[in-house]
Amino acid sequence: MKTATVVTAFVLLAHTAQAQESKPLALGATTPLATAKLKNPADGKTITLAEAKGAKGTLVLFTCNNCPFAKAWEERIVELANGYSKKGIGVVLVNSNDPSIAKADTPELIKARHQERAMAVPYVVDENQAMARAFGATVTPEAFLFDKGGKLVYHGTIDDNHKQPDQVSKRYLKDALDAVSSGKAPAVGETKGIGCGIKFKKVS
Repeated sequence: MKTATVVTAFVLLAHTAQAQESKPLALGATTPLATAKLKNPADGKTITLAEAKGAKGTLVLFTCNNCPFAKAWEERIVELANGYSKKGIGVVLVNSNDPSIAKADTPELIKARHQERAMAVPYVVDENQAMARAFGATVTPEAFLFDKGGKLVYHGTIDDNHKQPDQVSKRYLKDALDAVSSGKAPAVGETKGIGCGIKFKKVS
C-alpha cells in the first residue's frame, strides 16, 4: 500500500508539473495576450505586445539573467534586438522566471541588466507567468517571431553554437529576422529551443 501511495503521488506530481506548461504556439498562430500589460522595470512603465508591434514584424524573446545559455547568447540577443528594432521589427524581451526560485531575476536586477547591456528594447517582467504559458515557452532563451501580419513564422533557438560565437554556422534567428524584415518567409520556421527551463511558480 505504501509503495502504491508513493507511485500515485509521483504520478500526480508529474501531471501537475506538465500542466504548468502548454504546447508551444504553432507556426501561423497569432500573438497571444497581445493586450496584456507587462511592466518594464527599466522605466517603470507598462507595455503590451500590441503596442510593441513593428511595421515589419515582432519578436518576443523569453530570456533571463542567470541561465548559462541565456548569458552565453546575451550579447548576440541584444545586438539582434537593438539592430532589428531599427529595421521595423518590434522587439520585447520577456523574463518569466519566478524570482523566489531564480534569485537573479528580480525586477531590480532586470533593470540593472537592461542598463548594463544598453538594451534599446523593453525587457519586461511576466509576473504571473501567463505570457510564458500562453506562448508555450519552456526554456531561456526561446524566440517567437511574427511577420507584419501577426502570424508566427519562426520559433526556436538563436543559432547553433551558444558557447563559441566565432564558430556559429547557422544563424537561425538572424536569418529569420532578415527574411521577415524583407517581407519574406524564413527558410527555417522552427528549431529546437535550447536552454534552462523557465522557473515556474510551484503549485501548492
